[in-house]
Amino acid sequence: MGHEHRHDHGHSHDHAPTHSHDHTHVDFAGMLPLLEQEAELFTPLYAQAAGWLRELRPDPELVVDAGSGPGVISCLLADTFPAARVVAVDGAGPLLEAARARAARHGIADRFGTLEAELGDGLGDLEYPADLLWASRSLHHVGDQRGALAGFAERLAPGGVLALLEGGLPARYLPRVIGIGRPGLQARLDAVQEEWFARMRAELPGAVDEEVEDWPALLTSAGLRHAGTRTFLLDLPAPLSDEGRAFVATQLRHRRDGLASSLDADDLATLDRLLDPDDKAGVLHRPDLFLLTALTAHVGVKP
Repeated sequence: MGHEHRHDHGHSHDHAPTHSHDHTHVDFAGMLPLLEQEAELFTPLYAQAAGWLRELRPDPELVVDAGSGPGVISCLLADTFPAARVVAVDGAGPLLEAARARAARHGIADRFGTLEAELGDGLGDLEYPADLLWASRSLHHVGDQRGALAGFAERLAPGGVLALLEGGLPARYLPRVIGIGRPGLQARLDAVQEEWFARMRAELPGAVDEEVEDWPALLTSAGLRHAGTRTFLLDLPAPLSDEGRAFVATQLRHRRDGLASSLDADDLATLDRLLDPDDKAGVLHRPDLFLLTALTAHVGVKP
């Protein structure tokens, strides 16, 4: 299976800003290390979700990962559905290159393809209807989410399944009191992140007024039957693995760099200590570092 290219903006799984808090463009290609670290670390969670989908649609011929990023989950879906062809769709060419390389390493290149396309354009030049369409934290990077959902529904085969991963709980890595800075650092970071996210949504191409995020209702409005909603937990207790620590460090670095203008000097100093590889209070050394989060999957079926 080959790959096609269109020159559009990328969508993927993380919406952390990468430069200034005043700029909401997300350079997904530049976030390759974070996207790979996160998807690999979250694999147990995604595997649970994929197992649920296998119960709903055990034998898809074509699986599409809409907003695939570097293809970590695309390859997981290929493992979950060993008879399926898999197409990774994303707007960032360098991430699709990483996805193709990963598929080759996994020995599935013969049934793996990529398509460079904007999700808001209805998955571009996808040749065949999908039996399973997976969209994990990618839809919220489209200005008109209702319109994009309608486009997803159009690309499903009869009986096809749309798995929409949106919502859940923000990740937690640190206790409220960490011995440096003011208590509650992560809660403040989340509040600033939410403000940035609202601006990002408002500035997307084709942005419409924000709708109530009643995902089952939105699936129904797209002509799909809501087949269920489940939340999947990732619980990696302290002490966290080296891989987990590396992810937390990368994530906090993106937050520190992207949200700096909205954080006070005390919180910036705390983040600098947390990110200092030589500081025993930093995330690379702390015995209390953990990772706890949850993602919610909403499933719709095309009649």
